[in-house]
Amino acid sequence: MALAAQVPQPFPRPQTPARPAPAAPETAKSAPVVELPAEAPPTELDLGFPVYPSAQFVGSYDAGRGQRYYLYGSEAGFAALVKYYQGVLKTRGTLVFDAPATHVFEIGRFREETMAFPPGVTIKDYTWNGSAGYMNPKRDGKPARFSTIIQFVPEPKAPPVATAPTPAR
Repeated sequence: MALAAQVPQPFPRPQTPARPAPAAPETAKSAPVVELPAEAPPTELDLGFPVYPSAQFVGSYDAGRGQRYYLYGSEAGFAALVKYYQGVLKTRGTLVFDAPATHVFEIGRFREETMAFPPGVTIKDYTWNGSAGYMNPKRDGKPARFSTIIQFVPEPKAPPVATAPTPAR
């Protein structure tokens, strides 16, 4: 009896059906850019603080407990802004961080039961450690970056006091 020559076989193959090749990924369609209406900058009366003359309104954010904080960007340096606010607020404030330099002026009393943050002005240097600054969020805004950001936290607005109607006589 003649023996057939054995042909070497590769490692055993699993007996699973062949999978189809994965489909080419669909090209993602970019969603149209929707610009939100610009928020009107608050007045100094709304803030309860003076705004540095060349500072630009960046935006406001919910701070919680009925408070908002408002950001302004400035090309003025950190030291110049601290000196300006020391003069107009008539207080030295506190340097709370050396790096990045952050100076806080707490103005008014903090009431934990009604406030998320103490009212005041915070100045932060965004050019620390060689950074180009805080990016201007406005499309094609000038300057493209702010070297310093000023954060205002005003006193929360007092809720209207409900008065009981006067009984008729």
